[in-house]
Amino acid sequence: MIKLLSTFVVALFTSVTLMANDGIDKPVKEKAEMDIVDLAASTDFLSTLVAAVKAGDLVDVLKGDGPFTVFAPTNEAFAKLPAGTVESLLKPENKDKLIAVLTYHVVPGIVKSTDLKDGQKAKTVQGQEVTVSLKGGKAMIDNATVTAADIEATNGIVHVIDSVILPK
Repeated sequence: MIKLLSTFVVALFTSVTLMANDGIDKPVKEKAEMDIVDLAASTDFLSTLVAAVKAGDLVDVLKGDGPFTVFAPTNEAFAKLPAGTVESLLKPENKDKLIAVLTYHVVPGIVKSTDLKDGQKAKTVQGQEVTVSLKGGKAMIDNATVTAADIEATNGIVHVIDSVILPK
């Protein structure tokens, strides 16, 4: 978890530094000044998620007012899926399946880690519910462990998870 958080901080610092040093006089964006999509796009370990959001035409939705809570699977989480699954979901003919998977990772409103309770159910934008488990000091959303929590964006909050959760 420390490595994951370190990677996130380095990626965020790098993106802020690049924006500050682009030769244009403009305010530096900080984490809390980025929406969910820009936050994810500035983080290398969420690049598969960003590609999927683009393929599903969900960028404008997740850049919207929200607020949203996003359970963001890492690139490693996507790599755990059976071989060919990600490539298949990214094909235009599977866009509806991709949207169902992605919207299953989004809950309307703000759900902070301090709000989570063992056995809690949360209805996703996809329509089904995810289940929260609290075990050994770790929060789980369905079968995914939250590895970084409460990352604030202008239109919501992001919790990084180590597995892709799938609707039933």
